[in-house]
Amino acid sequence: MLISRPRPLTTTDSPGAAAAAAAAAWPSRVDASPLGLDAEALARLTLLDPSGENRLLERVLKAYQASAARLLPQLAAAQLSGDRNAIRLVAHTLKSSSASIGALALSQRCAQVEAATREGASRDQSPATLDADIAALRQALAAALHAIERLLAGGPG
Repeated sequence: MLISRPRPLTTTDSPGAAAAAAAAAWPSRVDASPLGLDAEALARLTLLDPSGENRLLERVLKAYQASAARLLPQLAAAQLSGDRNAIRLVAHTLKSSSASIGALALSQRCAQVEAATREGASRDQSPATLDADIAALRQALAAALHAIERLLAGGPG
């Protein structure tokens, strides 16, 4: 992976100062904005492995890809069968993991689908509206997965 790492932490760095330094340094190393991923979220992940020797960011992104590959068929099956509980579970699972890697637009779409499938909302929402929400979720997921591929390949270029 060709992602540059923030400088290693020293014993004089406070966690807040280190997070701020990593967040500030990240966009100059890999401009995540064109990728559609939040640079601050990615910087927070790099703080967990400041030297990069454990390749934590790469492993997290690859785990996310694997999870998405497992969840997409579950979402399709749940949508086909009209199983709102299963749709909600997939949306909930993707929501927090997407936020943690900086796929904030996707996380918001997941929250929207999750809310739409709750008991109260499901009575007032037509299946066509839920289908449109799920289509938007799928589109945001495809964009996030594309961004991850580009990031793992070395950046926006």
